[in-house]
Amino acid sequence: MAAFLEETVTMVHHWTDRLFSFRTTRDPHFRFENGQFAMIGLNVDGKPLLRAYSMASPNHDDGLEFFSIKVPNGPLTSRLQNIRLGDTILIGRKCTGTLLQDNLLPGRNLYLASTGTGFAPFASIIRDFTVYERYEKVVVLHGCRTVAELGYSEEVVNSLLGDEYMAEIVTGKLVYHPTVTREPFRYMGRVTSGLEDGSIPRQSGLPPLDPAQDRVMICGSEAMLKDMVALMESRGFEEGSSSRPGHYVIEKAFVEK
Repeated sequence: MAAFLEETVTMVHHWTDRLFSFRTTRDPHFRFENGQFAMIGLNVDGKPLLRAYSMASPNHDDGLEFFSIKVPNGPLTSRLQNIRLGDTILIGRKCTGTLLQDNLLPGRNLYLASTGTGFAPFASIIRDFTVYERYEKVVVLHGCRTVAELGYSEEVVNSLLGDEYMAEIVTGKLVYHPTVTREPFRYMGRVTSGLEDGSIPRQSGLPPLDPAQDRVMICGSEAMLKDMVALMESRGFEEGSSSRPGHYVIEKAFVEK
């Protein structure tokens, strides 16, 4: 069996000059858990050029969706940003990742903390109806530099709230808290700062972070991950894994190249 599937591009949307999303066909035998990632890429000079990408689509979707940054000199993204309908994308058959519900202890509220394209795995998770069976509140935190960079996460959340089936499940449970750092906006500042000073929980109508009831998934830049882990540890949260569920989990593999 070949290591990679060849899927066809069915949609491309450029949100800003830095961010785009795209959809592909999906082999019926391709299986993953919401929150996982796979190696995807292009055939360049007869060889696969690959990077880790989280599936942004839920595992019940007939297609696959991805959310990507554009890096002008990035080996892959400088090429990937130019894909068009009908182009072929390579997708690795093996899926992995730590952002899984089973890696967390039972809790009351689930915080999904992300920056930039780190929102991708959470786009998959919030479209999974089972997460709303486990938690009273699912709080999506998406930090970006500008308002325009929030376009993809806003679209995903709005599509959920407008979906005939999912709206009934998510209404009253899904909390969307976007924030920007370089433009005036209703919520401003870094995700980490808003959690540390308590402004994000307060603005979301929730009490301060507490390991007794809150669970946290984290996906973002290296600096954001470092700050979030320091915050978690200072509040008594313990990192979870497949062998030992905990209060929070982090993912370092989303693409920034």
